Amino acid sequence: MKIVVAGTGYVGLVAGVCFAEKGHNVTCVDTDEGKIRMMEEGNCPIYEEGLEDLMRTNYAADRLHYTTDYKSAYKNPDAVFIGVGTPEQPDGSANLSYIATVSRQIAENVEKDCLVVVKSTVPVGTNDKVEQFIHDFLVHKEVNIEVASNPEFLAQGSAVHDTLHAARIVIGTESKKAEELLRKIYEPFHLPIVSVSRRSAEMIKYACNDFLALKISYMNEIANLCELVGADIEDIAEGMRYDERIGSNFLKAGIGYGGSCFPKDTKALKFIARQYGYALKTIEAAVDVNAQQKTRLFHKACDRMITFQNLKVAVLGLAFKPGTDDLREAPSVENIQLLLEKGAAIYAYDPVAEENSKRKFPEGANGKGNMTYVSTPQEALEEANICFIFTEWKEIRELKESEYKKLMQTPLVYDGRNIYRPSDMAEAGVEYYSIGR
Repeated sequence: MKIVVAGTGYVGLVAGVCFAEKGHNVTCVDTDEGKIRMMEEGNCPIYEEGLEDLMRTNYAADRLHYTTDYKSAYKNPDAVFIGVGTPEQPDGSANLSYIATVSRQIAENVEKDCLVVVKSTVPVGTNDKVEQFIHDFLVHKEVNIEVASNPEFLAQGSAVHDTLHAARIVIGTESKKAEELLRKIYEPFHLPIVSVSRRSAEMIKYACNDFLALKISYMNEIANLCELVGADIEDIAEGMRYDERIGSNFLKAGIGYGGSCFPKDTKALKFIARQYGYALKTIEAAVDVNAQQKTRLFHKACDRMITFQNLKVAVLGLAFKPGTDDLREAPSVENIQLLLEKGAAIYAYDPVAEENSKRKFPEGANGKGNMTYVSTPQEALEEANICFIFTEWKEIRELKESEYKKLMQTPLVYDGRNIYRPSDMAEAGVEYYSIGR
C-alpha cells in the first residue's frame, strides 16, 4: 500500500520505517532538507536502537523514501499518517499548529480518495476538527477524505520493538471503510486491533500515559514517606509487584518522569478537563509531585553543602532515560541549571546525549559555573567533590562502589535512580543518598 508519513521525529520516522519493513511503499515528508539528506545517506537523525539498520535496509529495497516535496507526496497516497509534534504551550494545552499546516497541505494537493490518520497525541475532538479543516481547504472537491485516529504507544529506547511487537493497535474511525483500510494496513503486523470511535481513541492515549505518570508519582510519594518513617522503597515495590491488580511495571522510585510524553500529556489532560469545568485532581497532583521530585536530590545536597562554587560536580547521565538521546523534560536539565547558578564546575557524562546537551549547555564558562563533557564516567568522577546520577545507563550501573571511593576527592553521591544498595556504598566508604531509602 502507498503510505505517506508527515514528520520524521520519534513518532513519524519510527512509524514510516516500520510500515516499510512490513512491505508497504512509504514516503516520509519533512521540511528540513539537511535532515532528508542525512536520512538518504542512511544516517538516523535520532538515537533509537535498531532504527538506522531498518532505514538502510528498506531504503535499499526501494520501499522507503524521503522528501521535502510535500506537494507531490500528498497527490495520490492511499493513506497519510500525521506524526508531527504537538508541543506543550505555556498554559499546558497542545500546540496544534504543525497538525494544521500538514492538514492544509494535504487538502491543497491530494487528488484521489485518501485516509488521513493522526498518530500524534492530540486533545479529544481534534480529529473531528482536522477532518473539517481539510474539507474547508480541499481543492479537488470530488475527492473523499476521511480522518482516523491511530495513537502510538511506543517508548523511547525501544520504539522499533514497541511498534513491531505492540500489545495492541488502537484505531479510531467513523466509518466501516476507514476501519477496513486501517486494518488492511496493519494486517502484516499480526497484532490485536482495538477499534473504537475517533474520540475514544484520542482519549485512550491520554488515559494510558497519564495512568502511568500517576503510578510513577505515587511511588515517588511513597518513597519520600519511606525516608521519613525508616522504610525502604525497594522492599515496598518488591511486595507490591506480585499483586496482579497492580502489576510489576513503573514501580521504581526516582527523580521523576521526563521525555516527550508524560509531562506534556498530563498537563494537556489537565487543561482539557479545565476547559469542561472539571478538575482532574489526581492528574494535577501527579504534575505537582513530579515537578518537586526532579530537584529533590539537589535540595538534599544544598542542605549538606555550604557551597557549590568552584566545586567539581560529576553528573552521570543526561538523557531522560537510557536508550535515547532525548533531553526533553530530563531531570538532568533542571538540576544542571541550578548547579551552574551556584557556580559549580560540572563534568558531565552520557554515552549518546552529549551533543544535544551541548546545545543547551555549551562547554566552557556557563553562567556562574563551568561545563565540561567527558567520554567516560571515571573521567567525570576523577577528583570530584560530589556526584549526581540522573540516568541509569549500563555504563553507569557497571561502576563499582569502590570506584567512587577511589576516584572522588570526596566520595559523596546523590543517586536519582537507586542503582546501588545503601549498605554496599556505606561499606565502600561512600556517603550515599538515594530516593526512598
